[in-house]
Amino acid sequence: MKKIGITGSVASGKTTASKILSLNKGPLFSADASVRKIYKTNKFINKISAKFKIENKRNIKKILKKRITEDPSYIKKLEKIIHPYVRKEMKIFIKKNYKKKFIFLEIPLLIESKLMKWFDVIFYIKAKKSLRLKRFRSKGGNKKFFHILNNKQLNDAKKTKFCDHIISNEKNLKFLKKNLLDIIKLYE
Repeated sequence: MKKIGITGSVASGKTTASKILSLNKGPLFSADASVRKIYKTNKFINKISAKFKIENKRNIKKILKKRITEDPSYIKKLEKIIHPYVRKEMKIFIKKNYKKKFIFLEIPLLIESKLMKWFDVIFYIKAKKSLRLKRFRSKGGNKKFFHILNNKQLNDAKKTKFCDHIISNEKNLKFLKKNLLDIIKLYE
């Protein structure tokens, strides 16, 4: 089994790249999808609402985003709760798919979380900050929240040192797909 990690900065196109890479090649784990799933569990919601003293459990995500925007230190406190859940899901995914030729894991904070040793190959999806901000805003995100998330991540120069392949995602989908498929062929 080859474990392929896909990472990149906020709104760089990691999800699109992950889907292209994994299509007909192996199962895909998404840390972001795992987080969305976690937010739907009562256990997590109760833990978060107690930790952050949130009474309205229905809009917990919205309340947390507002608090993070007002005080970025909240993000670290939140990550201390979320990351163990995501790691557990990752381990289950890897164990469940150990017989597959390839498995793909899209992990936004792969480098920051020092998970490099878990992977045989790491793809870094890269795009200029101005383009990433434009993409983030086009999906309803606000500028201040983008900058908070972006500042949480290491810069490109530091991240790319740990990656096997650096893919620029500043052109069109056809260009991205060709680059990714040319590289993944090296491992087939």
